[in-house]
Amino acid sequence: MAGRPLTLMAVHAHPDDEATGTGGVLARYAAEGIRTVLVTCTDGGCGDGPGGVKPGDPGHDPAAVASIRRRELEASCEVLKISDLEMLGYADSGMVGWPSNDAPEAFWQTPVEKGAARLADLMRHYRPDVVVTYDENGFYGHPDHIQAHRITMAALEMTEDLAPKVYWTTMPRSAMRRFGELMREFHPDMPEPDPTEAAALAEIGLPDDEITTWVDTTAFSGQKFDALAAHASQGENIFFLGMGKERFGEFMGVETFVRVQDTTGAALPESDLFAGLR
Repeated sequence: MAGRPLTLMAVHAHPDDEATGTGGVLARYAAEGIRTVLVTCTDGGCGDGPGGVKPGDPGHDPAAVASIRRRELEASCEVLKISDLEMLGYADSGMVGWPSNDAPEAFWQTPVEKGAARLADLMRHYRPDVVVTYDENGFYGHPDHIQAHRITMAALEMTEDLAPKVYWTTMPRSAMRRFGELMREFHPDMPEPDPTEAAALAEIGLPDDEITTWVDTTAFSGQKFDALAAHASQGENIFFLGMGKERFGEFMGVETFVRVQDTTGAALPESDLFAGLR
């Protein structure tokens, strides 16, 4: 470790995932002098187009959307002071069940060993001390999030687990309940989910006592908000931006993780991804 900076590598599926899931830790650790490396696996081409046009609708151009989203991602990285951005450039697979899942160029169709080999090369180059990605269900079942998990864990095997600490992003179930309350506060006319949907939503995240790592990023919630605002072309972000910075900081001021690999012996629960490394 001597002679090189401590390094955090976050592996995400799409432009804007870096802001919603890890914007706080990326900003915090950059401010602490840690090298922050963002790997974005897809081009985001299945996102909203100009004017909110949806994939499959007339006028939706995935290549044009990808170009917009790359510029937004670069702006987000500027806000979060990310040291290095690496884009793998796979085609966005879209939500589960979309026809784009089956496109030959889709990330979901990429052999895991092929994607993992590319990521392993980046790991050997940057030699991260901490790697962050999603759990095996991609947090909520998105194909590209699942694939990002798969290639990350395979790349770690290929590099003989060179990263001392590995984490999966998550949210405590208590926060998910508060999120539901906020949704109803901002959208009082929102219909209640049907029982099947409600049961699925209840399984997102983890019980609070299963979360190993709670990182306070309150001081950086303004940067996280601004990074999300850089992705303004995407309609799903409007809800968070509509909170305003103060409410956003209250709700999004702590980022939570499950530690899945560790060689440091740092005690759990912990409040620092780099506990045991400095």
